[in-house]
Amino acid sequence: GARRIDFATTQPSERQLINIVEEMAIASGVKPPMVYVMDAEQGINAFVAGLSLDDTVMVVTRGALEAFDRDEMQAVAGHEFSHILNGDMRLNIRLMALLAGILAIGQMGGFLMRLSLGNSARGKKRSDDQRGGVFVFVLIGLMLWLIGYIGLFFGRLIKAAILRQREFLADASSVQFTRNPAALANALLKIMYGHNRSWLRNLHAEDMSHLCFGETLRFSSLLATHPPLEERIRVLGAEYLVRGRVRQRA
Repeated sequence: GARRIDFATTQPSERQLINIVEEMAIASGVKPPMVYVMDAEQGINAFVAGLSLDDTVMVVTRGALEAFDRDEMQAVAGHEFSHILNGDMRLNIRLMALLAGILAIGQMGGFLMRLSLGNSARGKKRSDDQRGGVFVFVLIGLMLWLIGYIGLFFGRLIKAAILRQREFLADASSVQFTRNPAALANALLKIMYGHNRSWLRNLHAEDMSHLCFGETLRFSSLLATHPPLEERIRVLGAEYLVRGRVRQRA
């Protein structure tokens, strides 16, 4: 659902974003990605995707374009360029494909159970052999369903544990690229206190959470793909957290 931004755009916020992306490309030594905006999303978020350094996209939400000033957007772009430079982008895409494959096993099992039980319910009198065949298919379906969804749960646990640490690295790289930790802290504070936070309404919000700058949905701490916002800000400097609370009360 994203729209590609033309590099010749004259819209001020989009022109500024293009300039920021080009600056961060120079700072990180990475080829500039194609830039997209999700016009329907008011949550404050961004992500990069791709399988190689020569074929990448950076996507920001309309909420991010409207909420961030230039320095904050530059800090977020620096964070995303870290994911490109450090190979997180490829890891994220592969994790998404792996979890989708595990989920497909569970869905296949569920389909097999429904099909077998549906045919059994519609059928008339069946012999013992036929009933036994239905039972075998239901049992196979149940096993596949359990394998798929149990595997998906533990896969998400592993994904969350790995990626929470990569977010700290990306925050540190953003500060290295921009030399402006306050800008990144302020961007995180805007998400923390924003009306729409970083939530996305897109159908694939859960699948995409580990790619994004902030959580796309409200996850339990066990399955969260990002460290808590307060923890990320505290690492940058506890004073930013205090100032943010003071501004919020004011």
